[in-house]
Amino acid sequence: MKRLVIFCVLVSAVCFSLKQDTKKWGFFGHKQINRTAVFTLPPDMIVFYKHHIDFITEHAVDPDKRRYAVEGEAQRHYIDIDHYAHNGADPFKEVPRRWKQATEKFTEDTLQAYGIVPWHIEVMTYRLTAAFKEEDAVKILKTSADLGHYIGDAHVPLHTTENYNGQLTGQKGIHGFWESRIPELFYKEYNFFVGKAKYIKNINDFAWDVVMESHYAVDSVLQFEKKLNNEYDSDKKYAYENRGRQLMQVYSEEYSRKYSDMLNNMVERKMRKAIIAVGSIWYTAWVNAGQPDLNKLLGKTVKDEDLQEGAETDTAFSKGKSKGRNCEHD
Repeated sequence: MKRLVIFCVLVSAVCFSLKQDTKKWGFFGHKQINRTAVFTLPPDMIVFYKHHIDFITEHAVDPDKRRYAVEGEAQRHYIDIDHYAHNGADPFKEVPRRWKQATEKFTEDTLQAYGIVPWHIEVMTYRLTAAFKEEDAVKILKTSADLGHYIGDAHVPLHTTENYNGQLTGQKGIHGFWESRIPELFYKEYNFFVGKAKYIKNINDFAWDVVMESHYAVDSVLQFEKKLNNEYDSDKKYAYENRGRQLMQVYSEEYSRKYSDMLNNMVERKMRKAIIAVGSIWYTAWVNAGQPDLNKLLGKTVKDEDLQEGAETDTAFSKGKSKGRNCEHD
């Protein structure tokens, strides 16, 4: 078994340029969330997940790649809940939490147009429960990796608003700034010991509560950056760093540190909550499946080709044209 280190840093080749698309939490963030979530699991689960921890880590970003090849994937990563805040109404009172009631009120087309992440987390949890019941190692691993990604997305405030990249307030680029540049710079200072996974009685309510908490942080995310921007000249706000063979414009470390401090380390707090949420939902799906013996699956051969995303997905991702909302959202 490969040596396991909680704080192993698997930095992807993602560029954090203001002009470059940045994926949700950055590739690093999603991988770190999934990897660390493994260590929240109970003894009856952790041996199997540790055995496959490299897969769980590396494939945390598969849903991002899939957005470039699969129609209907993009909206699984967010929900523009403020779209439903007509005339000052509380959108969380306007949108029913149950899918059937929500489609009856707004139509499925409308829900799909503005994002479905809380409902998709519930769907993926059912799929993981089914995979555990079937004792299908491949399905367990792929569904666990994907589910971790969507849970991570729900913890990002800018995944809950139509102003997802500050484009409505003259703050374009803030999405990648918050979820990619900040953790890139300061992750070594983060405390990822988050405790043990807990059983969640109602996944739908849990997912919606996560979205609600994320959305209530949107004003701080935007307003603090706006205030900070007014205090800095552009030559101090931005810096240039070599990324491979390219010289890229990025937010300066000084500006990034100040913003993180103003937010009281919000990015770290959100990552911590995402980690324990991922572990807890994996654990919940396993319990709901009757707590099957995962150690029996260790002896089963899992072929690499069964675990990979299709060549079509990788090709579409390399071309960089998303099917759905612009990559700057995601």
